Amino acid sequence: MTVDATPAAAAGPGDPFLSVRDLRIHFDTDDGLVKSVDGVSFDLARGRTLGIVGESGSGKSVTSLGIMGLHRSKRARIGGEIWLDGEELVAAHPDRVRRLRGRSMAMIFQDPLTAMHPYYTVGAQIIEAFRVHNPAASKKQARVRAIEMLDRVGIPQPDRRVDDYPHQFSGGMRQRAMIAMALVNDPSLLIADEPTTALDVTVQAQILDLIRDLQREFGSAVIIITHDLGVVAELADDILVMYGGRCVERGSAVDLFDAPEHPYTWGLLGSMPRLDRPLQDRLVPVRGTPPSLINVPSGCAFHPRCPYAELTGGRSHGERPELVETTPGHFAACHLPADERGRIFAEQIAPKL
Repeated sequence: MTVDATPAAAAGPGDPFLSVRDLRIHFDTDDGLVKSVDGVSFDLARGRTLGIVGESGSGKSVTSLGIMGLHRSKRARIGGEIWLDGEELVAAHPDRVRRLRGRSMAMIFQDPLTAMHPYYTVGAQIIEAFRVHNPAASKKQARVRAIEMLDRVGIPQPDRRVDDYPHQFSGGMRQRAMIAMALVNDPSLLIADEPTTALDVTVQAQILDLIRDLQREFGSAVIIITHDLGVVAELADDILVMYGGRCVERGSAVDLFDAPEHPYTWGLLGSMPRLDRPLQDRLVPVRGTPPSLINVPSGCAFHPRCPYAELTGGRSHGERPELVETTPGHFAACHLPADERGRIFAEQIAPKL
């Protein structure tokens, strides 16, 4: 990941489809400036899946809404660059972003019951999403397309259920309908914000399988926003770990699960139940609470909760660590020397995972 690279006009075959550079999303509030996202950068290619993980309040969803161009209130301050297929979106006119939203990029929201309008049928909402970007299509053609999409995401009897209202669908079926609406225009970028929240484990597995199958079919770039490392282990090619509005670690899923570099990532992995090996100890949560994004701790934002902060000679308290490449394609923002992190992980962390 080259943080200072700036894509030019059109993304070529080897260029990332989505490139986020130093994204900052701050909000003016009565209590002060909320730094929800404070300098996040990453790339994503077509056909790849990026998992963005972290606790509630880490900036995951704000990042995804920023990519979709949904922070347009007067209280929002947005900086940095978002390049989608060679086109910069932060400085683009809102009308242009609106035309891209739904066609080139789409989002599956966390709660489909509130994301879908309760007074319109599921089919009517999918039809509207299709006709907005295909004005030449007739209502009959759009209805056929809606039924086709409901069938593709596994809704039984789609020709009948297309006329049902959101409250007549189960939670898993509503999420499938939301996926159908997001994919009705074959977008090249799909963002799924906590797509399996409040679903039972069997339905969760079905939804994850559906997203994976549809990605293979459409060749989309996919971002999964979640706090569940089990979800990213299932789907993601690469993982970005956020804390306090910043990226603290980024790399391939294999690297982050087999050789994580940041103490916060160690904490997340240590609090995740494992079914592939005997449980030797109780799960250990990350101690403390996430920081206020109005008063982010000085230095490393994680230092009040970090068991190893005192090993940095005071740097963690007063100096913010930069994201540094530790091994090819693997980045971490930590003041602990790489060899010290390796020793701690091998001796203290890995035996418990």
